Amino acid sequence: MLTNPRVLIGIPVFNEAKYVAAVLQEVRRYASDILVVDDGSTDATPHLLADHDVEVIRHPQNRGYGHSMQDMFRRADRDNYDWLITMDCDLQHEPMAIPEFLEAIHRDDVDVVSGSRYLQFSQGADTPPADRRTINVAITQLLNDRLGLSLTDAFCGFKAYRTTACSPLQLDVEGYEFPMQFWVQAVQNGLRISEIPVRLIYNDPDRSFGGPLDNPQNRREMYEAVFHRELLRSGSPDVLVRG
Repeated sequence: MLTNPRVLIGIPVFNEAKYVAAVLQEVRRYASDILVVDDGSTDATPHLLADHDVEVIRHPQNRGYGHSMQDMFRRADRDNYDWLITMDCDLQHEPMAIPEFLEAIHRDDVDVVSGSRYLQFSQGADTPPADRRTINVAITQLLNDRLGLSLTDAFCGFKAYRTTACSPLQLDVEGYEFPMQFWVQAVQNGLRISEIPVRLIYNDPDRSFGGPLDNPQNRREMYEAVFHRELLRSGSPDVLVRG
């Protein structure tokens, strides 16, 4: 058991000038090592980041959520962090929940601690847009059925990852479909997974995914296509059940 694990907080950002200063100020209360991946922001985000004592990886152009996740995994592995905690920068992930992830890390009995907005509903929780909830339920059920998981929230980006457990993963999906690839490879590599509840917050229910992904049917079809492609790559196209 790690008595004093080194933890890196990883935050992907894209045009988050509205929130980035407040989020970083709050995260600093709970963690000293913070990495921000600025995915090609065109607003004031880069200038605001310069006012904070955080490490920044900047993409000159937008590369996608999955690419930012890969950057964070590589940096945590390169710098010998024991764990990476990822969270969004739009105040939908509350920094005050970081200690709950740290408690789970100190229990040292899993490799992925996944936040769930649906594990239990807290007082004051927001109502998610109908299409996002419908897709989340359908894709989460697909993952559970095909991978032998028991997830309640397939898409929450508030997570903690054991660095050594994730380093063998071959992750190359660059967009919002990144979780589909991650979950298949996590099961394939025998990662131990647990969920902890996080509050359901939607500050901007109309936020764009970008281009054709704003169409819910396109988005669901993309998630399913990446999932089935990853199953084929794993060598288990019909089912990949945890043993």
